[in-house]
Amino acid sequence: MVKNAGLFIVLLAACTAAGVLAAAGLADTPPPATTTTAAAPATVPAGVVLGGVAIGGLTADAATQAVLARFAQPAVLRVGDRTIRVTPASMGVEVPADAAVAKALTVQPGTSLGLRASVNVADVRAFIAQLAGRYNHKAVAARLLLRNLKPFVTMSERGLVIERAAAVLALRKALANGVHTPVDVPAHEPKPTVATEAAGPVIVIRRGSNVLNLYRGVKLVRQFHVATGQSIYPTPLGRFQIIVKWKNPWWYPPNDAWAKGEKPTPPGPDNPLGTRWMGISSPGVGIHGTPESGSIGYSLSHGCIRMLIPQAEWVFDRVNVGTPVFIVSA
Repeated sequence: MVKNAGLFIVLLAACTAAGVLAAAGLADTPPPATTTTAAAPATVPAGVVLGGVAIGGLTADAATQAVLARFAQPAVLRVGDRTIRVTPASMGVEVPADAAVAKALTVQPGTSLGLRASVNVADVRAFIAQLAGRYNHKAVAARLLLRNLKPFVTMSERGLVIERAAAVLALRKALANGVHTPVDVPAHEPKPTVATEAAGPVIVIRRGSNVLNLYRGVKLVRQFHVATGQSIYPTPLGRFQIIVKWKNPWWYPPNDAWAKGEKPTPPGPDNPLGTRWMGISSPGVGIHGTPESGSIGYSLSHGCIRMLIPQAEWVFDRVNVGTPVFIVSA
């Protein structure tokens, strides 16, 4: 009985040791790993367009960046043939992209959503004012000049006046909607005044050559030999115009030494002015006929331009009060 009891105690000790070892083995074994799957970021439904930007299939962050990139592009203004780029940031443009994209995440596929940015109106007005100051200009009429002893007509030019209120509205609209196609700045173009002298008769007198050329605009119509002033009574040089036209004029002696004792002469064959007088804007000087045909081609007058009587009558009928008269030294 004692022998059996000893055997039982040995067996019990062995079982206890085995239990301890088993427990130690369990304690050293790690627990099974737990697997978790992160949720994929939400994407905008397919085919959605926001503010003109296709954002379907993009994440919220990517969609926001795409929208901001579009609205950050310059607006383009066109003034005549000039192009001006306007940076949205300089006009205080702010785009509510986050809120708009958040809404886009909830709509049906294929939905098109509008988007408007806010714009600083004061900045836009100041910019349009600068634009007007730079580009506004008055109309320029064609001008009649003398070049190489011949009439020359400069080109006329239309004016430009930017319509500020309408221009501010157009720029605000382009910036608010992210429009990048060129926007024509509202403006009107005043027409130049008509330069009638540029197409009408023009007289060029070459004092040194004793020649009078009659032009129609820049086209030579006819040339005449004339008499001009003596060296002590020179025909004046410069640009003048016809200020008076008289048929069959009286001649009144001027207050000069050479005319002392002379009396007024009525119209007739002995009149020093012939039958026609075309007074120019130099006092006492005019283009007229003369009965002294032998003086033609020489510098023998007292400052006036003498012509043969029939030729003076011909010119008289083809010029007007206001006709330009250039007198040059050549």
